[in-house]
Amino acid sequence: MAELTFCPVCGHTLGTREEGGRLRQACPNCGYVHYVNPVPAVGLLIEKDGGVVLIRRNNPPHKGEWTLPSGFIEADESAEEAAIREAEEETGLKIEITEMAGVNSFPEGPPVSGIMIFFRARAVGGELRAGDDAVDVGVFTPENLPLLPFRTHREAIAQWLAHARDGTPISEKRLENEDFVIRTAEAADANEIMALLQLIPANRGMTREQRQEVTFRLRELSGVEVFVAQTRQQPPILIGVIALSVARTLTEGVGYIGDMAVLPTYQRRGVGAALLEGVMRRADRLNLRHLLIASERGNERARAFYAALGFSEARVMHLKLR
Repeated sequence: MAELTFCPVCGHTLGTREEGGRLRQACPNCGYVHYVNPVPAVGLLIEKDGGVVLIRRNNPPHKGEWTLPSGFIEADESAEEAAIREAEEETGLKIEITEMAGVNSFPEGPPVSGIMIFFRARAVGGELRAGDDAVDVGVFTPENLPLLPFRTHREAIAQWLAHARDGTPISEKRLENEDFVIRTAEAADANEIMALLQLIPANRGMTREQRQEVTFRLRELSGVEVFVAQTRQQPPILIGVIALSVARTLTEGVGYIGDMAVLPTYQRRGVGAALLEGVMRRADRLNLRHLLIASERGNERARAFYAALGFSEARVMHLKLR
């Protein structure tokens, strides 16, 4: 989100100061503090003819790709009112909300940090037609769903599929080995991996050039091995990623884990443990004597997770070059 230049209250040039544990823009003249908060939005799982309604986007980001109907909430409307409005604007359908399907967040954007409220709904009128941000609209059954470009939409679809299959929400179910597989990452996974990596607090705010560098490393760098957790359901989605870098000295080999992320919907479901177990098996085959984790890149919950798996809490001494 772009920074302000002038105070919106008195017009004075803004400076910065620490407020609430963060460095924020603030006005030295009147005391105004500029807080940057997530923008609320709604997403819709409109059930129709045994499937779910998707729209093909007419504008960036992800122009030309299929997504769930969604949009930002106006200041003078409730989340439910926004959902009903967005449904009619983008799909031509008048809907009735049946339940709130879940809440997710996208601090990584695009285009800004936001909170997404998903609703399940059914059509009660109108005519299915593309409108507003959509150039096409259609009903997709579980067997022919495309891979959606937005991470939060993929998670919502995964929850919808799980509920349609056995009525059990993902949040109440520990995943078993038959629910997902750990495999080596492929070039085609780059976009989904990038979305996962931006869940790591230290990776937020990456520039376009930095994202391009990561994509290059995924495809070209031989010293890094990347593994992903992928659901077995259709369409399959990546629910976790871990990267192992290998360094060898004259006397020993060391493995370093700098990036590990799991989709919020799938956290505390055994995915992270499975990814680490896969990397540990790989490290053993490579005859590595030590496995290091950059725990400071994660939050308190991530550090507690590593400690529970046997990693020590001591930090490795290092020199930051830039």
